[in-house]
Amino acid sequence: MFELSPQSWLLVVVVGAFTAAAAFWDWRHWRIPNKLTLPTFALGWLYQAVFNGLPGLGDAALGFLCGFGVLFVLWMVGGGGGGDVKLMGALSVWLGYRHTLMVLIVSTMMVIFGTGAIMLWSVLTKGFKKTKSQYLATGKTEKGQPVRKETVKERQTRRVMGYAVPVAVATWLVMLLNLSSLP
Repeated sequence: MFELSPQSWLLVVVVGAFTAAAAFWDWRHWRIPNKLTLPTFALGWLYQAVFNGLPGLGDAALGFLCGFGVLFVLWMVGGGGGGDVKLMGALSVWLGYRHTLMVLIVSTMMVIFGTGAIMLWSVLTKGFKKTKSQYLATGKTEKGQPVRKETVKERQTRRVMGYAVPVAVATWLVMLLNLSSLP
């Protein structure tokens, strides 16, 4: 058995509380507030500077490029929400590059399987047509008319699942499986 250092305890407690709060907000309100992500982002840089110095800041920067960068690109093409981008940005500063990459991989697998299960359940319980109309943005437009831009409310209604819950579970799994290698 191994013991966690005070630095590791701080990491586990802050990251655990942050991901739990983000998952709750996303599950309940379909959004992740800036008042949660932005202070956590700033505190992550402070944590890295105090406990890990320049190498920690470098690892945080690479983690940020990985976590924030990937989700920012997805957000730009309409594949995710802004809160998800900021969630991964804040989380990645705390976790660093290696653990951020693991969280991205595990959470992506969870989203793929979770979305598949939700869609299958919807088809089995509501039927194919109702599932299609609920989750696909395929509204009809008259010939010669421009395609109407989808509203935020319509996009949120089509969401199959939030991203914060898979991120939280993936983060907890990655940290649990890597407890011995935490600083």
